[in-house]
Parts: sequence; C-alpha cells; structure tokens
Amino acid sequence: MNVRRVESISAQLEEASSTGDSVEDEMEMATVRHRPEALELLEAQSKFTKKELQILYRGFKNECPSGVVNEETFKEIYSQFFPQGDSTTYAHFLFNAFDTDHNGSVSFEDFVMGLSILLRGTVQEKLNWAFNLYDINKDGYITKEEMLDIMKAIYDMMGKCTYPVLKEDAPSRQHVETFFQKMDKNKDGVVTIDEFIESCQKDENIMRSMQLFENVI
Repeated sequence: MNVRRVESISAQLEEASSTGDSVEDEMEMATVRHRPEALELLEAQSKFTKKELQILYRGFKNECPSGVVNEETFKEIYSQFFPQGDSTTYAHFLFNAFDTDHNGSVSFEDFVMGLSILLRGTVQEKLNWAFNLYDINKDGYITKEEMLDIMKAIYDMMGKCTYPVLKEDAPSRQHVETFFQKMDKNKDGVVTIDEFIESCQKDENIMRSMQLFENVI
C-alpha cells in the first residue's frame, strides 16, 4: 500500500470518527462469506477504535464483497494506484507481507493488523513489518538477491517515471550492494532482523534510502 493511500485512509478515519454517522449495522450484519472476528478482539489487537474498525470494514467490504482478497484481486486493486508502471511483482511481495498466515488470501483481520502498524505502529513495529516484506522467502534473513528483487519490482512500478537514473540494472545493483554491505554487520552474506533494525535506526543515509520503500508501501 503506497503512502498516499495510507494517508488517505487515515484522513478518512479521522473525518468519519468526528461525525455522528454510524455504520454499526454494516459491521453487525456480516453478509459476506467470511465473517470477521468480534470487534472487541480486533479492537484489543489493533490500534483502532471500534468505530474506526466499522469504517474500515465498510471500505473493505466494498472492495472485497467476499470478505477476503486473493492475490490476483489484490494485484488488480493495487495496479490502480500505479497505472504508469507494472506493479504486478511488487504487489505480489506486498500481498505476501499482508498474508501473515500464508493461506493465499488476505482477510479483513490481516488487512487491519497490517494497516494498524503502517498507520500507528512504533518505529520498531514498522521496521519489523518492512523486514518481513523484504524477506521474500520468509526464512528469517534478507539476502542481497531478495533486496535486489524488491528494488527491481519498485522500479518496474514507478522507477521509469520517478527514478530515471536508476532504471538500468547496473545502477540499481550498485545501490543494493552499498545498502546491503552497510546492513550486513558480520559480513556473512545475509541480513538478520537485528542487523536490519540497528542499521535503519543508526544510519541516516539508510533511513533516507528507506523512504524509497515507504513511498510504495
């Protein structure tokens, strides 16, 4: 989910929460095939209020009437945000980050928990989420190739318009090489979550580079 979309959702939540409008009937009457968990549980697990969850569910149900979204539908929705490029590969990686139980679909609960971190999570929580995104095979490590795959996916989606200097393979590989070497503290060829978080928090250059990814989450 890109940052403009996240900010838009955040603004909608604030506006709707400040009005007297109620959407409780929509949340209570779950006519979809997949019924979300009790509001109380989601409220306790996320950083959203009950009313905000009702608002989010209304939007989610409008986009995904079945109550869950598969990868192909996710790609179709995400492509609307980046019509100038090919977002297919990046949407695949992003879908896998939201699909925390790896069952091939993103439920309302999956969506809420990811959005809760992206909108209101601590720096540590956001970095944990980002690490999971870059760890493509979910083995607990980020390799140089995984980082390069993510970078290429981003450039496919928006690089030709936004980052024309880096659209060729060699410059992007060089950027990843520099980025990766700073993170791989013990030079074992992989980046652990501890190395990832420590590097991002301590190195201003890396944090600025991270903004490239934040713009397309």
